[in-house]
Amino acid sequence: QVQLVESGGGLVQAGGSLRLSCAASGGTFSRRGMGWFRQAPGKEREFVATISAGALRSSYADSVKGRFTISRDNAKSTLYLQMNSLKPEDTAIYYCAARTEIWDSRTARDYVSWGQGTQVTVSS
Repeated sequence: QVQLVESGGGLVQAGGSLRLSCAASGGTFSRRGMGWFRQAPGKEREFVATISAGALRSSYADSVKGRFTISRDNAKSTLYLQMNSLKPEDTAIYYCAARTEIWDSRTARDYVSWGQGTQVTVSS
């Protein structure tokens, strides 16, 4: 199984930006569809963004479309999430996740490996 470690979270004011990173090890990162999910206090985990192994396909939750960008560097085995125009409702723990297949997916149960999460807090 691939191991995933997120970083880049923190406290930011509304309207600000953050870039999350997810470093993968112990597996073939370049052959895995990847995703970002988030969970706010008292809420269910929700899909944020996903990208296919070759980065040819990506998709976003409606709530982040136009503000967040998912990308990957297969040479560095790293997944990114650029978050711009942050809102207080983006406050959550953000998790990266890996599939065993090359395709992207918006469904959490399609992912087999998860990171420990990184906290993002957006103040108003």
